[in-house]
Amino acid sequence: MTQTADTPIAALRGLLHGDVVGAVDADYDESRKVWNAAIDRRPQVVARCVDEADVQAAVRFATEHGLEIAVRGGAHSFSGASVVDDGIVIDLSRMNQVRVDPDARRAVVAGGALLSDVDAATQAHGLAVPAGLVSHTGVGGLTLGGGMGWLTRMGGLTIDNMVSARVVTADGEARVASEAENSDLFWAVRGGGGNFGVVTEFEFALHEVGPIVQFGLLFWSLDDGAEMLRHARDVIDALPEDVNAMVGALNAPPAPFVPEEHQLQPGYAVIVVGTGDPTHHGQALAALQGGPAPLFAFATPMPFVELQKMLDEANAWGLHAYDKGCYVESLSDAVIEAVTTHVPAKTSPLSLVLFYRLDGAFSRVAEDATAFSGGRSPRFGVFVIGVCPVPEMLPGERDWVRATYDALRPASTDDGLYVNGITDFDARSPVRAAYGPEKYARLVEVKRTYDPGNVFHCNANIAPGAP
Repeated sequence: MTQTADTPIAALRGLLHGDVVGAVDADYDESRKVWNAAIDRRPQVVARCVDEADVQAAVRFATEHGLEIAVRGGAHSFSGASVVDDGIVIDLSRMNQVRVDPDARRAVVAGGALLSDVDAATQAHGLAVPAGLVSHTGVGGLTLGGGMGWLTRMGGLTIDNMVSARVVTADGEARVASEAENSDLFWAVRGGGGNFGVVTEFEFALHEVGPIVQFGLLFWSLDDGAEMLRHARDVIDALPEDVNAMVGALNAPPAPFVPEEHQLQPGYAVIVVGTGDPTHHGQALAALQGGPAPLFAFATPMPFVELQKMLDEANAWGLHAYDKGCYVESLSDAVIEAVTTHVPAKTSPLSLVLFYRLDGAFSRVAEDATAFSGGRSPRFGVFVIGVCPVPEMLPGERDWVRATYDALRPASTDDGLYVNGITDFDARSPVRAAYGPEKYARLVEVKRTYDPGNVFHCNANIAPGAP
């Protein structure tokens, strides 16, 4: 598109306080870049919004000119949902302010903030929002799908801690979504993804966490994987809620605390994080070592903000990635068989399988209280993630992800899929199955109310359909 004084892009520049970037601008390629290097899309325009009024203007501009909309916060979507070919990217990254009221234990978070922005502001008061594991993840995308991480057992999902949100809907209006205002929209944005508008501001309830937490990592060989997993499932089921254990099939990090002979070697790990009584954390580590002996073990107190950054380098920008996920009720023999059979076949040292433990506070929320895509009974969220340093490796690693996922599916639950783990947004995308018939029908009704024209569809889409 050739830009002149009469083009729509020129008109948009007159509407926004922030910058507008088009294809002829010097920073165009940087503005369209996203975390997953496997995604290479060319939007017609990038609107770098600095306030809610900018977002409203960008949404109205897009609908007036028939442009598809992608919303960019942290740009961390595996599927590339934060960028779109030939459309408009509403870039919220400059809207990253965080305000904390430590007395009320509340945080007001702008829609483009990263987890690192929230952690820095809240940990100054010894408080935290339950969220994800990688600090350069955007709060918005993570939250709208659910949000799970180290604090899920003690504090629930990110959406379980959302008090309210400000949402710019398809008509360009800014609406408050809370239990008291637009409660149908509030229900839907807590798990329904980006289907209902652009969230410009979140309000979260906070928990007392840190500033120091307990960290431990134990690592076993591939050969000991099955025996270790059978032992670990009993230990994990008995953990107090101030301890969380994440199981992973991965390559040992090249970190100073890892013996040189084990660095980058494939195997199985359990990462144990304690946010309460250090005795509980120590007991968990001892119990996990009661089975086959790990190749190495490491434990140390750690600032919570550093725990949140621990996986940043392994998930750095510029890698080529693909993932799929499901829920399983337990580390059953069938799950263990599927994982230990397929993990040795991965070719990238960066690829991994992660099991997030979901119980405790997660399970105390009623299944229909939010639009979260999955049941609330105790379970594991499983993520099979292919991560490659070069593009040539990705096709083979994508096949490995799909094969591992297919092997896990017969042992998975039948009550949904985590919508943040849906990568393929096409005709085969299992969005309806992710939510189940009752939640999906309710989401469709909310969609008809706030986005009847399906303006926000470059996502795990919930189409409004016919009344």
